[in-house]
Amino acid sequence: MISEGCHRAALLVRTTRNLRPSQVLHRVRLRAQRFPPSRPLASSVIGLVPARSGPVAGWPAAFTPLDLQLSEGFPSAEDNVAGRFAFLGDLRALGLPLRWDAPGASRLWRYHLHYMEWAWSFASHPDRDWARDAFAGLWRSWERSAPFGRGDAWSPYVASLRAWALCGTYPSLVAGSEVRADVEAGLRRHARFLRWHVEHDVGGNHLVKNLKGLLGLGVFLGEDRLVRTATLELVRQIAVQVLPDGGHYERSPSYHCQVLGDLMDIAGLLAAAGRPAVPGLAGAVNRMRAWLGVMLLPDGDVPLFNDATLVGAARLGLLEPGPAAAAPVTALPASGYVVVRVGDRVRLVADVGDPCPPDLPAHAHADTLSFELAVDGERLVVDGGTSTYEPGRQRAYERSTAAHNTVTIDGVDSTEVWGTFRAARLAPATLERGDDDGDAVTVVASHDGYRRLPGRPVHRRTWTVRPDRVEIVDDILGQGAHRIESNLHLADGRKAKVTWSGPPDLRVSEGPARYATGFGNLLDGRRFSAAWQGQLPVTLSAELHLDGVVLQGSSSETEDVSTLKGTT
Repeated sequence: MISEGCHRAALLVRTTRNLRPSQVLHRVRLRAQRFPPSRPLASSVIGLVPARSGPVAGWPAAFTPLDLQLSEGFPSAEDNVAGRFAFLGDLRALGLPLRWDAPGASRLWRYHLHYMEWAWSFASHPDRDWARDAFAGLWRSWERSAPFGRGDAWSPYVASLRAWALCGTYPSLVAGSEVRADVEAGLRRHARFLRWHVEHDVGGNHLVKNLKGLLGLGVFLGEDRLVRTATLELVRQIAVQVLPDGGHYERSPSYHCQVLGDLMDIAGLLAAAGRPAVPGLAGAVNRMRAWLGVMLLPDGDVPLFNDATLVGAARLGLLEPGPAAAAPVTALPASGYVVVRVGDRVRLVADVGDPCPPDLPAHAHADTLSFELAVDGERLVVDGGTSTYEPGRQRAYERSTAAHNTVTIDGVDSTEVWGTFRAARLAPATLERGDDDGDAVTVVASHDGYRRLPGRPVHRRTWTVRPDRVEIVDDILGQGAHRIESNLHLADGRKAKVTWSGPPDLRVSEGPARYATGFGNLLDGRRFSAAWQGQLPVTLSAELHLDGVVLQGSSSETEDVSTLKGTT
């Protein structure tokens, strides 16, 4: 029996061998800068460098950041002044004076508190004098409680978002106020800190957020060199992170939206400031908008593959998605998705590609060959979603293969997801074909993520989509004795007839399951399963009868709908 320590060590080796050497070097550098932990070395050095003084350039009045156009309260400026903040579906009272360490809150919740994005609701408040005074009090309280370079408040990602929010709300909340000099000095400290702490070790959306923060600070402070340096790195990142089909390379639809919004903000700020455009940026934004339009489900929001949450109509509207897919089959080969559209009634989006970049597994789920299905404008088959980033059983389950609409072999995840943000051996898929014969759309894809098991199993899935039904056929190739389980998760309040077929000893079941549409937002649904154990190869199939899809209890039709029917 391999000990848990040895198992985790093996996972770590298999994870780190996917990293680029430069990532490892940057991780060592950033960790070294944080020694001793109580006083990060880089922050100590930065703190000794005197801050420049003099007037700031500010942002041009013609530029309106996306966040200011949303002006969403957290939950409102009045509540914030009273010490009440709501993030991730969790409303907390931090007391007066404010406890900025937010005892008992998750780390992600504390990050949101220190982003200071709640300042946007102050900037749009109708009582400008009150908002300026109230914000000044919160700023002074925060500065006393968040020593430079320490703790959650000075994670580079957090500092990047805060710098952008402070630059953007400066005209409404800070200019001419009693805290003007303090905030300007604080922004200069942010610029020096971020220069030292760009997250090249992480990459992805974190690195884009760092560069956005540096570009915003460079324009605000009038530091041309900072703008040029951040622009050069952004050009490199666009080439890496925006795939040829327009998808973001982390393969998360909601992070795709976040990065798209960041790139739109950067383009808007530089244009309004009369600065040169970033080469390749306009084309990347256009491709990302087109990708988003193709991927959106009929309810107007994103599918929830990998770490993803619903984005919301207001934000999606500002991103200006391209047109929806019109063809029966639309493949997005670089990002690994295929979209099936059968008339106006049925939309299916399947995950048929890489789970993540090999060197950035943080937001990957073991969801290869999973799918989401919408019928009559509403989601029927749903992804398990993401409700938390806190380590523990819930996070582990939501990343697992069992939480998705695909096949599990021997209870093992197709991609070796582990820890909170790690993955070792990956399960990339191959889209073998997708075609429309006029009567039905057929998509075939396969993956070999289970080849590490005895007998080297391979999973091949065929979707056949018609206006009245969807058939899913799973061929499990290979040799040896294995336990196979196929799961389908149906949305809250939706009921459908599901027919399974396979070997005579196929065992079918139905039970409650929960799925997430956002952080802290879990909904009740149903899980339909078929399990079998024996010698490979084997074929299992499920048929969803869409003519019987109804809202539970919405009509007398419910009596005629069998929630699960097994056939052999």
